Amino acid sequence: MKVTLIAGSNHQAATSTRLAEYIQHLVTSNGHQATLIDLHQTPVPFYSPDNAHGGHEALEKLKRAMLDADGIVLATPEYHSGISGVLKNALDHLGQDHFNNKAVLSVSSSGGAVAVSSLTQLQTIVRNLHGINCPEWISIGGDQRKSFQTGIAYSDIHPDVDKRVRRVVNSFLDLTALLSVRQEVVRQ
Repeated sequence: MKVTLIAGSNHQAATSTRLAEYIQHLVTSNGHQATLIDLHQTPVPFYSPDNAHGGHEALEKLKRAMLDADGIVLATPEYHSGISGVLKNALDHLGQDHFNNKAVLSVSSSGGAVAVSSLTQLQTIVRNLHGINCPEWISIGGDQRKSFQTGIAYSDIHPDVDKRVRRVVNSFLDLTALLSVRQEVVRQ
């Protein structure tokens, strides 16, 4: 299976990006392909319905990775009870053909206890794009974010946080596999 992860922060040391990198590691450790699009490293232009930005290298890479994906992970920091503007901008460039009937895992990092508002917004966007929301999501906040600071080894992630992330990623991969088989049957 192919999984595309979008790290939607414009902050170099974002814990949401580090969490997305760890999820990428877990996906590849399970024998699947994983492509991480880090919007801080490869920004896309501001969305405008008047300009398709054809030929913009980072945008074309994002669109190709999303079309090729069997499953999608969207990771965002929570800013003012919402998703990052960087991620929202990238999602505005995408359409139903990028999400239709694909499993989508929503992931967020918040300075507070949990990031429910941003995760709820992500799931609403996914529904509007005809993606299939994973019934679980990952929210890290407060001290949990320390496990995903720059320089922290995967082996040093707090055991409770690691157990939860692994369980949710495995659930997401199971849903992705189920939907992928279903899509193959429909194509035949």
